[in-house]
Amino acid sequence: MAIILVVDDEVGIRELLSEILMDEGYDVRLAENAGAARQVRQELRPDLVLLDIWMPDTDGITLLKEWHVAGHLTMPVVMMSGHGTIDTAVEATRFGAFDFLEKPIALQKLLSTVQKALKHDTLPQRPPLSLEAFARSPFVKEFKRRLEQAAAKSPVLLIKGATGGMAEICARTLHAPRSPWLDLSSVSSALTQEVLEKHSGGVLFVPDLAALGKMQQMNLAFAIERLERLHLQLVMGCRTPMSTLAENGWDGKLLARIGEIWVSLPPLAGHADDLPEIAGLLLTNFVERGEVPARRFSTGALNALRTLPWKNTDETSWSELYCLIRNLALTSLDEEISAEDVSRVMPRESPASSEVASLLPLLDQPLREARDAFEKLYFEHHLRLEGGNMTKLAERSGLERTHLYRKLKQLDVKLGKRSEE
Repeated sequence: MAIILVVDDEVGIRELLSEILMDEGYDVRLAENAGAARQVRQELRPDLVLLDIWMPDTDGITLLKEWHVAGHLTMPVVMMSGHGTIDTAVEATRFGAFDFLEKPIALQKLLSTVQKALKHDTLPQRPPLSLEAFARSPFVKEFKRRLEQAAAKSPVLLIKGATGGMAEICARTLHAPRSPWLDLSSVSSALTQEVLEKHSGGVLFVPDLAALGKMQQMNLAFAIERLERLHLQLVMGCRTPMSTLAENGWDGKLLARIGEIWVSLPPLAGHADDLPEIAGLLLTNFVERGEVPARRFSTGALNALRTLPWKNTDETSWSELYCLIRNLALTSLDEEISAEDVSRVMPRESPASSEVASLLPLLDQPLREARDAFEKLYFEHHLRLEGGNMTKLAERSGLERTHLYRKLKQLDVKLGKRSEE
């Protein structure tokens, strides 16, 4: 017997639909708002959801997008509204709705739509973005081959220079269609053998190692011991040096295992002609996942992206590009992202450029004074980059912390509150 969840804030609508559907032999469950709908979906996994658009706490479109982004659209969803428009219907179907019913709902229309929806066990969804989408860029294609080659030989794979969304794009490249997927950062309780067995043959994913708490670190260690036996692939993103994780209390043996096999994202510098297509694919991905409003790039914006100063040796430029595209889509006031938007988000002159210019007067000073002034600029610059983190500053400069503090005091470098702590 198919389970149908009816979500509507009007008690009369809920009771009427429930009576009709129960007479047809369906098992009907009711929810008066989005919160109740989330709970029923989690506990019962209904075969179909009839979802009202206009609700007081969270509207139906927002709940639909939430399920879409989280990968919870494992059942068809039919939207309902007494104030329906073509635009609303199009938006709903773009984010995974099976169909749209306008109130008052005709009996025959309701039953025929329910029957059609229940014939679809799962909704046809666009597969998550992977590196396959960037295959027309030779340097990305080469990186993809390295990634797949490493994964074929090791169940543990670290992606250096990528976290969050970019790390997921890499991990999705190794994820076979319809195979299990588990984000270990979402597991806050102790991981069990049973949970891992349910995901056998799939991918375990960590968006950012540095963000894992103690329990999640223990879960990671637990999972690593069982990867080969359960045919699991572990893919982790990280932009933090292993030495910093060790200083933050990570287990040394676990870090050694994590860092055995790794690949780094290639820098974007030197690939200006590939940037428009890469940026367009990222933007489309954000829109389809419901993370940003519908947006598109103007020709001027794409040309502006080509000229941005991507570093030749910095693999983190991918994560910067990912965040930049998302920021542009969220802050642009028009549907078309303009060159002015790119300039607004990315300053025309980087801080590094102005600091290089400020070094020129040092050439007129005696060597000792010039050296002290340069060292002060050097430490102030990197202290800013590291957010006042003295551990990272010591690592970058190669100085022992006690010597570093003495040096900063000698140069009269002002420390922020976090540095002093």
